[in-house]
Amino acid sequence: METKTYQFTVEFEQDEDGVYIADVPALQGCHSFGATLEEAERNILEAITGYLEMLQKHGKPIPFEKPTAFILKKPAKITIPA
Repeated sequence: METKTYQFTVEFEQDEDGVYIADVPALQGCHSFGATLEEAERNILEAITGYLEMLQKHGKPIPFEKPTAFILKKPAKITIPA
């Protein structure tokens, strides 16, 4: 069986309860979560696989995302006098 590799940007965000939310902007509605960043990453890979399989099953095109450099967003907590 022939295979093809796809690459998508995944955005991770930690909510106020400490849960990590994963989102794939190129795949509308493809989200997942996990108690840890590692769990969220495993879960989103599973979600992406299911999403792509669903697109193939229904004869829909798989979106192409131009590969980008690694981007890391981290909060910067700053305390200043009030």
